[in-house]
Amino acid sequence: MKICTFNVNSIRARQELILEWLSRRGYDIDILCLQELKTEEAQFPAADFEKIGYSCHVFGQKAYNGVAILTRSAPERVEKGFAHSAWDEQKRFLRLDIEGIHVLTIYAPHGDVRGTEKFIYKLKWYAHFVSFLSENFTPRDSILLVGDFNVAHQDIDVYSAEALMDTIGTMPEERAAFEQVLDWGLVDVFRYLYPEKRQFTWWDYVGGAIWKDQGMRLDYVLATRKLLRKIKAVEVDLWPRKRHKPTPSDHAPVIAHLNLS
Repeated sequence: MKICTFNVNSIRARQELILEWLSRRGYDIDILCLQELKTEEAQFPAADFEKIGYSCHVFGQKAYNGVAILTRSAPERVEKGFAHSAWDEQKRFLRLDIEGIHVLTIYAPHGDVRGTEKFIYKLKWYAHFVSFLSENFTPRDSILLVGDFNVAHQDIDVYSAEALMDTIGTMPEERAAFEQVLDWGLVDVFRYLYPEKRQFTWWDYVGGAIWKDQGMRLDYVLATRKLLRKIKAVEVDLWPRKRHKPTPSDHAPVIAHLNLS
């Protein structure tokens, strides 16, 4: 099984790119988790993905945020959001159960400079998410949590720790919030498999950052230890990012390879 997370930075702008990318890969992605849809469910191009064999589960929002999970087989359960009106005003969380796995996808808040309303919201959102995990799961469950966390966890996860020190995504408060998710009982699978590897998943559109590899690792695959031994590899596919046409997202897809047998 291959499970992918991809911040598409507008599904309608990236639809052609995603379909071409899936075709080039031979439609080998079994579960495709998308973030930053920037569209409501009614405008999500479900028909085009259904034509190639995916069932679409969408929690969308006009112009901002939004998450979706596309699956090859039917899930046993789908839940959109936190079932909490205040926290679901921004559409950032979706989960489903499939093949014995709880698949969760998030689009964490971007935040802003220290002390601003968006900075405070980001930290509160993370605290709420950890509480949600504690109330609904245990670390003994088979959980795969993927998405855009908008945090570069360690200095190895940015192209220049000096240049990006204490900027959005690297501030100690943000990293501590991310670590609370790990401390709950999840493992950063990429870093577990590749302790010393520098690999980014996001590059600014400005200044040819992708060609200089001046990026950050903001997109993650996290797993409980019960599931960890079944994940054989995590890859970042640069093909969709290194495009001029169709216009790319500023993120690249991250794919986990699982052996469930």
